[in-house]
Amino acid sequence: MKCKLLTLAAAIAATAFVSSPVAANDQLAQSICSYVAADNRNALRKTLSDNRLRLSNVYSGIQCDGLTLVRFAIRSGANDTADFIIKQLPGSQVAASGDIEWAQSNGFGSSPVIESLQARAGG
Repeated sequence: MKCKLLTLAAAIAATAFVSSPVAANDQLAQSICSYVAADNRNALRKTLSDNRLRLSNVYSGIQCDGLTLVRFAIRSGANDTADFIIKQLPGSQVAASGDIEWAQSNGFGSSPVIESLQARAGG
């Protein structure tokens, strides 16, 4: 009986450790999305720094309302935060993202972020 109890406790503990990083990552992604929506570049920068993350390393894994961070920032009118995000990404990634075409086809062609995207993409 004591052996079964220890086995059960070990299984529960192992499950808790496995699911914990996923929950932390989800919470981190939600925080990032909320900072982008609020156009809070400083809080975004602090969160990335506190978690020792480079935006270019985690960018592809984060979506806010089904959009990439740049597209979400454009839709939210978060121009300062969008500029920060664009500057943190490699020019090749910005050029290949299709964000400029997306913005123009979704009615955001007059967004000041388009200039930042074009400059970073090299065109």
